Amino acid sequence: MEKVVLGRSLYHDTILSGDGTVSCATCHMLDHGGAEPRKTSTGIRGQKGPINSPTVLNSAYNFVQFWDGRAKDLQEQAAGPVANPIEMGAVWDEVVAKIKKEDEYAAAFAKLYEDGVTQDNITDAIAEYEKSLITPSRFDKYLRGDASALTDQEKRGYQTFKEVGCTACHAGVLAGGAMFQKLGLVKDYFADRGTPLTEADMGRFNVTKNPADKHFFKVPTLRNVELTPPYLHDGSRETLEETVAVMGRYQLGRELTQQQVNDIVAFLKSLTGELPPHAKMPEGS
Repeated sequence: MEKVVLGRSLYHDTILSGDGTVSCATCHMLDHGGAEPRKTSTGIRGQKGPINSPTVLNSAYNFVQFWDGRAKDLQEQAAGPVANPIEMGAVWDEVVAKIKKEDEYAAAFAKLYEDGVTQDNITDAIAEYEKSLITPSRFDKYLRGDASALTDQEKRGYQTFKEVGCTACHAGVLAGGAMFQKLGLVKDYFADRGTPLTEADMGRFNVTKNPADKHFFKVPTLRNVELTPPYLHDGSRETLEETVAVMGRYQLGRELTQQQVNDIVAFLKSLTGELPPHAKMPEGS
């Protein structure tokens, strides 16, 4: 738990950014379901990032990290934004030097890590904190046999969710996070969007350079999705209702009825969970 507490401090500390204005929590807000309310992230000096920040909650269960899967685990993921010139705009050697000068941090690292403050140990502590951000929900109670945990509409929505094919991608412990899938599987999402293609729209292709991977993204978790608008990698959808209808159209080739949409959204809200007590920084810290 000591590494988790250290990681929590680092996660919320702007010391990780080049000018001391941005922390991990700037784009992954615990009060916004571990994501952000902006279409795309805002980094150092107000720069606009290319993509909507995915939730950090329950992210330990993702099979890879980032929309394009370029990081194999949370520790590798944690190293990226710090050195990204648009996000946190720092140099890792300088970050390590700054943290070494902070007495509390230096003491904590000396206690927990044989080699003290290093980039690897900083990202390890942040990853340990992020691994602890698990949010049990009413749906989990339902799966364990408590039929009263869901309303009739939520149960109907769960049935519809399965029947129309959502579980082909949104399955497993996260209801997602276990595979890549093409956005616009049965209909061209990007042709209909009405805005120019961006590098971020290329998805997995940016990592593999394989043309077959264009527009493939890690399927996002649906846990806490109620809390994380706007939706999709481009932050283009403001409501769950709109997003469910869009997914039906472009991923399943279905025009879902309003009743189906409403029921699925009701079910998705049952996936909203509770933050663990240690998740937030203590009052006054």
